[in-house]
Amino acid sequence: MAIITLMTDFGLRDGNVGVMKGVIWGIAPGVHIADISHQISAQNILEGALILGRSATFFPEGTIHVGVVDPGVGTQRRPLAARFGPQIFVGPDNGLSTVLWEHAETQNWPVEFIHLDRREYWLPEISNVFHGRDIFSPVAAHLAAGVPLQSLGAAISDPVRLEIPRPEDFQKGWRGQVMHIDYFGNIATNIRIEHLNGALNAAVHLCGHEIHGLVRTFGDRQPGDLVALYGSTGNLIISVVNGSAAAAIGAKFGDPVQVYFL
Repeated sequence: MAIITLMTDFGLRDGNVGVMKGVIWGIAPGVHIADISHQISAQNILEGALILGRSATFFPEGTIHVGVVDPGVGTQRRPLAARFGPQIFVGPDNGLSTVLWEHAETQNWPVEFIHLDRREYWLPEISNVFHGRDIFSPVAAHLAAGVPLQSLGAAISDPVRLEIPRPEDFQKGWRGQVMHIDYFGNIATNIRIEHLNGALNAAVHLCGHEIHGLVRTFGDRQPGDLVALYGSTGNLIISVVNGSAAAAIGAKFGDPVQVYFL
């Protein structure tokens, strides 16, 4: 049975996600639909790329991932479908698939990109502001129903690719930045476990706060303590045990982080 995932910045209040599911089921009634997230920060393409990239590869081969974080909807930006090895992406050509693309390159997966220009696979009437409903959902449903990717449009070789911020090493450690703040207020950075070789003997500096030494789990400290540890995706995170680190220290996306080896 085919699987389609949905990831948007739509929220859940206004019914847009439900409408997308209705369109999909109208074309492919038996498809399974999974929600990755609908709480991506409004118009934050980079955040969407990060969430999609860390989520998509946990799905079975052949899963179709619809991503709609699309501030350029209705402009000349192209609608896109792409194959990254065993996974398929459908969404705007604005860099939203960048992290999944990078993962495909590290795995030596075959990659192909299609400009969605075959209107017979869209809804009959196209809004200038809701391509998630009118283009991306029906295209994903047709793919799930067996239409080949190459039938949906012309192959392209110049899709948009985001510049993902990378940490920099220096004599005593690494400099990076805040990349994501999750529902609990945990602060994820772009410094990863492999940058630090899994070390726990390091000092983390962020927003005027300094944490000496990393812990292995939240339970290693008391409620209310500010801690640093490696998250489930391997990124260095800063947390407050049973609380919100972002609220406690006022961190936001892009804030600089420094890590020194002790």
